[in-house]
Amino acid sequence: MWSRRARRQPGARTSTRLFATYAAASLVPVVALGAMMVQTYRGDAADQGRAQGLAQAAVIAEMAIAPALNTGETVASDGITDGLTVVQVEGMRAATEQAVFRGAVLRVRLRSFTGRVVFSDDGSTSGGVPTSDPDFQAAAAGNPRATVIDGRVDVIRVLQPLVASASGQSVGVIELYLPYQTIADQLHAQMTRSWWRIGGALIALYLVLALLAWSTTRSLSRYAARQEYQATHDALTGLPNRTAFRDQAEQVLEVARRNGGNGAVVLADLNRFKEVNDTLGHHAGDELLRIVSVRMRDALGPDDILARLGGDEFALMLPGRDRTEAVALLESVHDRVSDEMVLDGVPLSIEASFGVSLYPEHGDQLQDLKQRADTAMYQGKRGTADVVVYAGGETSHPHQWLVVQAELRHALERDELVLFYQPKVNLPSGEVGGVEALVRWQHPLRGLVPPGEFLPAAEHSGLIVPLTEWVLRRALAGQAGWTRLGWDWPLSVNVSARNLEVPGFPQLVKDLLAETGTPPDRLILEITETALAGDTDTVARTVVELGQLGVGISVDDFGAGFTSLAYLRGLPITEIKIDRAFVADVMRDPQSQAIVRSVIELAHGLGSRATAEGVETAEVGHWLAAAGCDEAQGYFYGRPAPWPEISAVPVPEGAVR
Repeated sequence: MWSRRARRQPGARTSTRLFATYAAASLVPVVALGAMMVQTYRGDAADQGRAQGLAQAAVIAEMAIAPALNTGETVASDGITDGLTVVQVEGMRAATEQAVFRGAVLRVRLRSFTGRVVFSDDGSTSGGVPTSDPDFQAAAAGNPRATVIDGRVDVIRVLQPLVASASGQSVGVIELYLPYQTIADQLHAQMTRSWWRIGGALIALYLVLALLAWSTTRSLSRYAARQEYQATHDALTGLPNRTAFRDQAEQVLEVARRNGGNGAVVLADLNRFKEVNDTLGHHAGDELLRIVSVRMRDALGPDDILARLGGDEFALMLPGRDRTEAVALLESVHDRVSDEMVLDGVPLSIEASFGVSLYPEHGDQLQDLKQRADTAMYQGKRGTADVVVYAGGETSHPHQWLVVQAELRHALERDELVLFYQPKVNLPSGEVGGVEALVRWQHPLRGLVPPGEFLPAAEHSGLIVPLTEWVLRRALAGQAGWTRLGWDWPLSVNVSARNLEVPGFPQLVKDLLAETGTPPDRLILEITETALAGDTDTVARTVVELGQLGVGISVDDFGAGFTSLAYLRGLPITEIKIDRAFVADVMRDPQSQAIVRSVIELAHGLGSRATAEGVETAEVGHWLAAAGCDEAQGYFYGRPAPWPEISAVPVPEGAVR
């Protein structure tokens, strides 16, 4: 919960910053566009002022000056270079005096092409625009020019060609100075209206752009949030995924390291999930995962973290909980998960195994804690305890196991595996009554590798299937060999729970028996007690099929797990092997004696033989014989060895005959 809130605030700030950036970026082109339009309107206003000046000058020239010059006097062909007549001057004065008086004209001059002032309203004969001025030259050539002259009072200077009405030719230049204020006022009013319109349009444009920016940033923010959510959450259950769990768990562990906190890292795995998928379909499996996720989440506290790592595997982080609190909570979670549910109209219950590692007791690094939780969970799946706390010891899983698995594949291909056999002796005689095949690995670099260093890795992968087939094939071939030599010993071979869950395993055994010509009753398959507690329906069916073939079934390491006796009911059990932990203590622990006697009686009551494992002294052998145990096995009677050496095993001194 806390991690979800912590991520929401930075996202909101990012969205706000993004919107502010878009808004500021949108403002720049709007301001630039406004400035450009204002500048354009100013230029247009100046052009309009000059155009009005030219129009006004043309009217004055045509309506006032031209008639004053055409008073019956003839204008010379070379213009007005020689000046005006008295009549023309008087006509000009009369024509311009009223315009000057009204303020329509500020100054008027008539100039020859040479620049001579032949008439001026103020009587001056000098001044004016130089003849070298481009505007004067243009006017002399018949092209009028107007210029706004800035000063204390703005005026428009117009240089207008003087055209004689008789010839229609330019005979001089009219230099007019017109007041600009009236035109400027009109233009200012026009520009003010235009600016308001431009400003309103630009503001509307900016608002539209800002709205688009807000909508875009919100969409981008939502898209980014969705992408982040999808990158850190499981699509099926909505739980945090492996990446999110790692990040959140690392934060919790960092806080715990600084403040001396404690807690638990838990890995959980659903039992028999594959059976649901295979039987009801993957859609039912998906629905099962969703239901289990909701149930687990509802059973946890607000500070606990739940994630789906993939498949049917979940991870939990329980900060601030000690061993007792963590186990109690997980038992509650287990009870919630195992409540009956209905999938596709089929009522069923699902079990889960929980492996627990505690911090700082089992470490303070997430990778170490996950490995130890995985080890505990693996132990739980092989037994009947639903919640298992890591009990210490070395954990070679998972990265060392990957190396072992890769090398073991090559070992099978290169025939690097060898079989040793350990005798099983009859009590009380002490004579060899059978052998157990035990696989060893003749590693090219590490020498003879015991099974404890590679069988767990094989069981945790699919390698146990071809490995068991190799052991069966090789052991049955060996048994055929010593049978021909006169030693008719039954053969015991260990099989894994995975083998019992693989379809067609009974048929494989049948084919191998036929291939080697071995009678089925000369083969005993040893199954660990914890294997019987796994997928009970599948295992039970396989065990029954094997029993129907005539193969003996032995329950190995009995007493090491907590198998319900109900699992043994209805199974064709021919042997129960008492776990070495009880056998080793029978000479000093009355409770161990009671347990061993009870198992012997149980075996006989089921019509099976009782075999004791781990016998290392004559005293233990004597006690077992007196207690009615049928067979014994251990270093006292013989260590594992290649089969030719087994035939030479003598009856140990001190063994009961």
